[in-house]
Amino acid sequence: MTLEQGKEGEFYRILKLPGKEIRSQAIRFGLWEGAVIKCKGVIPKGPVIIGRNHQEIAIGRGLARKIEIEPISTQLERREGKRWLNYGLS
Repeated sequence: MTLEQGKEGEFYRILKLPGKEIRSQAIRFGLWEGAVIKCKGVIPKGPVIIGRNHQEIAIGRGLARKIEIEPISTQLERREGKRWLNYGLS
């Protein structure tokens, strides 16, 4: 699935970032293949808002269509406290 298909409030792992240039820019924001993110919002016909490291980042729809993600299992999502605090996602 792609980031564009993400649902608000759900956690995902980034599987693939398109292109070398975008990967190097994403690393500056704390995003890389394997990073865990939270979908903070999906604006209709607008950007996808993700959360990581206590910051929110708006990613345009065109780029969101190219970022491959996988959902984190619901068992992990329900864990409280330290695990998500360590990811900066709570």
